[in-house]
Amino acid sequence: MILKSLKLKNFRNYHLLKLDFNHATNIFYGDNAQGKTNILEAVYLCGTTKSHRGTKDRDMIQFGKEESHIEILVEKDGVPYQIDVHLKKNSPKGIAIDKIPIRKASELFGMIHLVFFSPEDLNIIKNGPAERRRFMDMELSLLDKIYLNDLSSYNRIVNQRNKLLKEIPDRRDLYDTLEVWDMQLIDYGKRIMERRRKFVQEVNEIVGTIHRKLTGERENLLLSYEPGCGSLSLEEAVRKNRERDIRMRSTSTGPHRDDICFLADDLDIRKFGSQGQQRTAALSLKLSEIELVKQVLHDTPVLLLDDVLSELDKHRQNYLLDSIQGVQTLVTCTGLDEFVNHRFSMNKVFHVKDGEVTGEN
Repeated sequence: MILKSLKLKNFRNYHLLKLDFNHATNIFYGDNAQGKTNILEAVYLCGTTKSHRGTKDRDMIQFGKEESHIEILVEKDGVPYQIDVHLKKNSPKGIAIDKIPIRKASELFGMIHLVFFSPEDLNIIKNGPAERRRFMDMELSLLDKIYLNDLSSYNRIVNQRNKLLKEIPDRRDLYDTLEVWDMQLIDYGKRIMERRRKFVQEVNEIVGTIHRKLTGERENLLLSYEPGCGSLSLEEAVRKNRERDIRMRSTSTGPHRDDICFLADDLDIRKFGSQGQQRTAALSLKLSEIELVKQVLHDTPVLLLDDVLSELDKHRQNYLLDSIQGVQTLVTCTGLDEFVNHRFSMNKVFHVKDGEVTGEN
């Protein structure tokens, strides 16, 4: 897959912007707070319907405007596709593929394969389980539409069950209806757990080799799936915790409590690893995403690198730059020194200043 062009209207600090991309490396450089990351955010939004920052739609519309428009052109297997996203202040976003509106955002998933890597991702190991679940969910949703549907159904069931749990203490006649939601939670939860377990296995087949090269063959990295129901089956855990859930008025067990353990030679680096170990593991994980898309979907994703190089030492910079050869990449940075020193091919360079983008080659 190749990203051909991007058009923005009233998006963030861009009134009007039209960019044509090179099929290899596209570098956006300039001082901080000039609008570099906004370009990557717009691309990511067109592939996933969401901002990588978790920002609400209305907050991405340029100040003083009522709506924003993003258009990207991509090419897959020689066939061009146009994706349009309209953000509106007071109504849901509109999405169209080849100018035909889609009814569900999930219809867009799989059209574009993106891997986004920002400095925040370097903290995925040391931060809480919610970030690691989010990582699994985003990757699996792009790789597997069935998973996306199952996850959506599961989240809806948990919300409905939680609502019921809040009502039961005051209305015991509702107690018997809990069984209906429990059966659905167990059904969809088991499917999600099975797919997440398989996903961790797939990542393990890739990440170990990458991590050994990154650490100079000094460390082995292994991911371990930790289900939210512990050693019990999901059905056993839901039944066991039912009364507790009623007291706490919240669902205490299930995939929404899952986690991933990162073991570097049997050391749990979430808790005991150095910052360097945690960052190296995070880099290994993001690079594994690229290979996973290639293997599972037989496609090469577009890589979005948001000011990551400045956060890495020279060895990791070099490894990252070597690893993205042959992958279309959009990179933001404050300067070009890392690329010049590495003798890295800068196929297209853009300077970004105050929401103005100037091509330099």
